[in-house]
Amino acid sequence: MTPKTKFTEGEKVLCFHGPLIYEAKCLKVQVKDKEKTIKYFVHYAGWNKNWDEWVTESRVLKLNDANMTRQKDLQKAHEASLKQKKMKRMIEKKKEGLLGAEATKSGSIKGSKDKTSGERSDQEDSRSSTPSTDRSYPSKRAATASDADASDAATDGKHDSPEAKKKKMKVDSTVETEEQFLGHVEVRVKLPDELKPCLVDDWDLINRQRKLTALPARVTVNTILEDYTKLKINAKANTPNKESAILEVVAGLKEYFNVMLGKQLLYKFERPQYADILHSHSEAPPPPLMSDIYGYIHLVRLFVKMGEALAYTQLDERSTVMLNLHLHDFLRFLVKNISSYYSVQDYGIAPAEYQRKAL
Repeated sequence: MTPKTKFTEGEKVLCFHGPLIYEAKCLKVQVKDKEKTIKYFVHYAGWNKNWDEWVTESRVLKLNDANMTRQKDLQKAHEASLKQKKMKRMIEKKKEGLLGAEATKSGSIKGSKDKTSGERSDQEDSRSSTPSTDRSYPSKRAATASDADASDAATDGKHDSPEAKKKKMKVDSTVETEEQFLGHVEVRVKLPDELKPCLVDDWDLINRQRKLTALPARVTVNTILEDYTKLKINAKANTPNKESAILEVVAGLKEYFNVMLGKQLLYKFERPQYADILHSHSEAPPPPLMSDIYGYIHLVRLFVKMGEALAYTQLDERSTVMLNLHLHDFLRFLVKNISSYYSVQDYGIAPAEYQRKAL
């Protein structure tokens, strides 16, 4: 006997995706008599069609008031869970900071005892752990930032000078508040498995075999971004809103790449090469965009750091979800074109002089 389906083709429904419920549309129904199973091919409202998938009947709900209330309750619970996790991480960081402070305090006190006689008064012990040249007359250097910090560790701030207090207040004002910390929306960018071997080979070629990527790259980051933009804009399913979103995402990727490359995307062995590039253009500012020089593998490295970088942007949850969709679509593009954009032949052995300088 053929199982009876609860939903029909073209029907608007609600569907579980991970821990949350999203609005969707049932496009196809699949019934298997032998296994007595029913599956529905759904499209999530507002999502790229690449996310369309076959789901079991247990994941699909009727689109009614009761289930929409359930959807909102799950959303609130999920947000509360994220905040709780962030709070836990923040507490752990504070604990680590306290442990570090205790270690500093202990070391500072021990150092002070080693360098002074047992007859010195408590007031003298509260001075900086760095001795002055004349112990009879306290030096004005005790009011400097470094000495004030050492004094804070030894005395818990009881004898702070006005300058030290100002310094302390300035440092504290830059610390992120709890509200700011909890306001960050966590962004998880999952790197496709097909790209991971490239990163492994890349690490081996540079750090073990002492090779460098040939620069300018055979296919630069800008060229890759332009290829992707043309592909998406010329697609039949393109709309003005989609085109605007794609252009914004591509511009963002370019900006992140140019900002992060020198500080976060290079191995130590590559840094002299990067420094040489900057030096060669120092007499003709502005410096070149790194996206015009570096290529595919450095762009892939960006996505390893991307989630961490995006955690500090002012994005709400919906914007984060949409951004993630675009990023993963771009990653699929990188996977599809890996043979065109990347090859181990793009690396060359670094000269002996360079290796001495880099190591």
